[in-house]
Amino acid sequence: MTTEVLYPTSADEAALLYGSGDGLTVFGGGTILLPEIAAGRLTPTRALMLHRAGMASVRVDGDRVVIGAMTPVAALVDGPDLVLAEVARHIADEEIRRSATVGGNVCAPPGLDAQRGDLGGPLIALGARVRSVGAGGERTEPVEDFLAGRRDGRLVLELEYDRFDRRSGTSGLRRRHAHSYAIAGVVACSKQDGSELRVAVTGVGPTAVRCRIVEQSRDPADVLKDVAPIDDAVASAAYRETVLPKLVAEALDQLERS
Repeated sequence: MTTEVLYPTSADEAALLYGSGDGLTVFGGGTILLPEIAAGRLTPTRALMLHRAGMASVRVDGDRVVIGAMTPVAALVDGPDLVLAEVARHIADEEIRRSATVGGNVCAPPGLDAQRGDLGGPLIALGARVRSVGAGGERTEPVEDFLAGRRDGRLVLELEYDRFDRRSGTSGLRRRHAHSYAIAGVVACSKQDGSELRVAVTGVGPTAVRCRIVEQSRDPADVLKDVAPIDDAVASAAYRETVLPKLVAEALDQLERS
């Protein structure tokens, strides 16, 4: 079978070639897709290669931070935000972080044996927004809404969040193997006066989740009203349910002390 390969040289051209996304496989860093192809679970007929599209940058634009979808996860480790850096430096291993992209992490489908999409946690806590194109045209929406909806027909172009002094806290558990796999992770951010608290959990299900009940009550036990942990090869749902309130408490305590 012959694969049609498309090489856009700009974000605008990538959006045009993507169209509605029907029958198209989008290649970013390839850390998810290449193992799928090698295992025979995926055979692309049309491929959109984003390596030349000029979408790999982290820039401060006035009071916003803008992250291109093709930005390597490794670039966030030395980026302008400590919360993103803290989570990014623990994803997988150094080799994967150099290849894996921010857009790919946000769009990652559920894994077979472990959860993906670790960056969703800090992006939700930071109040990030996703700019994407696809059927219905271009739209910008909160990252938690993007993650909760259908992502398979969207091409992420960039993410952005507002830049201001924040208090923050992070806590998590990971299991070391060939790579570092998330058992559970919690990220919390607020303004310096403690208002506008945002709490997110990642690693316990197919996508990161915003914990609105915890934000209102500030009670770590309420996290199990916001999320429903699942079983996988990394940890059981029961174990995640046990440790998650403790991780939320740690993240909130760290935020209060920051």
